[in-house]
Amino acid sequence: MSILKVENLCKKIGKKDILKNVSFEVNEGDILAFIGPNGAGKTTTIKCILGLNKITKGNVYINNFNVEKDFVKAIERVGSIVESPDVYMYLSGMENIKLQANLYKDIDEDYLSHLVDLVGLNKRIDDKVSKYSLGMRQRLGIAISLINNPNLLILDEPTNGLDPEGIKELRDILKKLAQDGVGILISSHNLSELESFCNKVCIISNGEVIKETSISKIKGLDEDKYLIKVKDTKKIKKVIKDNIKIIDDNYFEVFKDEEELGLFIKELINKDILVYEIKKEDISLEEAFIDIAGGAKID
Repeated sequence: MSILKVENLCKKIGKKDILKNVSFEVNEGDILAFIGPNGAGKTTTIKCILGLNKITKGNVYINNFNVEKDFVKAIERVGSIVESPDVYMYLSGMENIKLQANLYKDIDEDYLSHLVDLVGLNKRIDDKVSKYSLGMRQRLGIAISLINNPNLLILDEPTNGLDPEGIKELRDILKKLAQDGVGILISSHNLSELESFCNKVCIISNGEVIKETSISKIKGLDEDKYLIKVKDTKKIKKVIKDNIKIIDDNYFEVFKDEEELGLFIKELINKDILVYEIKKEDISLEEAFIDIAGGAKID
């Protein structure tokens, strides 16, 4: 089911077009990587979705409610962190959570305790936030963003400044939320991390969406392309009639589905060709981005 639908979103400031017909969709359980170089329009798009920027043209629907025409209903099941969590350093983690919970009706203590468990802050929740690491503050921000029990979570650069452990903790939380049906839109420069847990990607450049697809498709995982290492590829050309691509003296590429690959390997062995390695080929999300965006880099 669609949770967020962005349709032909345009944003103009003065005479400059910041966003040009941006369209994408987030469904239940999706984790959509929203990527692009600095100045591409990622944060502007997110602010338009959240009602923080006025939309020049186009529509944003959250849970089938139009953000401009029915803002309160559209936004009531949305959680977000834009740039960094807004917390009070001189208060404890729990005091911050309870303070934010006062903005909503019928939030009970058991649910707040559940959020603390979810983000793994049980042992430190009564400490002042000033004593928290950056990763702990980020997890506290996630807990606060979930107080209204959202089914859409929007995160803008949530991994900024986090060490590998902090990134892993955040990744585990987001994967758990997605398994529970929450749709997640995440913008980040950390492409190697995004490809490890996102299932969809939307690439934006110069205010335009240039690609929206699945992570597996953009990385080439949907293609049956295999890299095979043998003792000597010169012998391959003489005994194999299949359409293959020789890479060097030891490696060659072949397109086969799993069943065909099994028969192909059997044929190689029957012809006394030693097979040392078989690897399904893919590319990194960063490599795919640079290729699609025409050499643009994420700074």
